[in-house]
Amino acid sequence: MVVVAGEKHKITKKRTKKFPRHQSDRVIHVPVSWRKPKGIDSHVRRRFHGLHSMPKIGYGSNKKPRHMLPDGFRKFVVHNVQELEVLLMHNRSFCAEIGHAVSQKKRKDIVARAVELDIKLTNGAARIRAEESE
Repeated sequence: MVVVAGEKHKITKKRTKKFPRHQSDRVIHVPVSWRKPKGIDSHVRRRFHGLHSMPKIGYGSNKKPRHMLPDGFRKFVVHNVQELEVLLMHNRSFCAEIGHAVSQKKRKDIVARAVELDIKLTNGAARIRAEESE
């Protein structure tokens, strides 16, 4: 049986472009990742016309579809079978993702328990080798 999300919202973003750091396009050693300008004479901080816009609370996206995957679920990282039990009542709104440091043996246990509890796994087939017949 395929697990389907209970409530699915259309994911819309107010702004998808990144906010570039001031002068990152001119100076090589200044990376693109955003830093707030703090200089007393900074044109960007003073919001002069024609310069980079700064991040503000108004650019935030809608709360309901925030952190939602395209299939309508939200992600919950799981490292053992006990953490999977938390999603027992929330299997229509959250899907599980197995943590990257979990061993192959534990992964098999988590995948088996997720099938029993009808919980969707985003990376259920990751790093599980097929059993070799001798």
